[in-house]
Amino acid sequence: MRFKVLGMVAALALVVSACESTPESGAGASGSGGGGAGGTSTITPLPAAAPLALKDQFVVDVGDRVFFSFDRFDVEPDQRETLNRQAAWLKKFSSVSVTIEGHADERGTREYNLALGARRANAVKDYLVFQGVDASRIKTVSYGEERPVALGSDESAWSQNRRGVTVVAGGS
Repeated sequence: MRFKVLGMVAALALVVSACESTPESGAGASGSGGGGAGGTSTITPLPAAAPLALKDQFVVDVGDRVFFSFDRFDVEPDQRETLNRQAAWLKKFSSVSVTIEGHADERGTREYNLALGARRANAVKDYLVFQGVDASRIKTVSYGEERPVALGSDESAWSQNRRGVTVVAGGS
């Protein structure tokens, strides 16, 4: 009986010990949090996956969104530079696929805004294809008014919500 109890205590100690040294995601993975005994952390950060690194690079270096005027879906001249950078990046990383999200502000009916978002997403796709990106690498989706980035019922919020967002979906 005594050996069974000691065996269970030893097994429990192993499990607890293993949990303390298992890499985690979140704040502890960066080495910034507290850790095991003595206040030192033995957790090593996990390397980022390549698609995530590409997604981050795309957003930071290229820009992932363009904006539209009220009730419009044509790509305006001041937004074309972002799309030119996107096209160049997509040509450089030819195995990457993207999804273009079309968004609208809250004005208009749900159905109208879904249709407007689809026209905006397709306008972005058409521009990228015109710049030489293979159409088979680009999907489109419309969220209409359902996913605002800015809350409020004024021009400041509406102008941020009238957008097309290019999301790196896959590839390496």
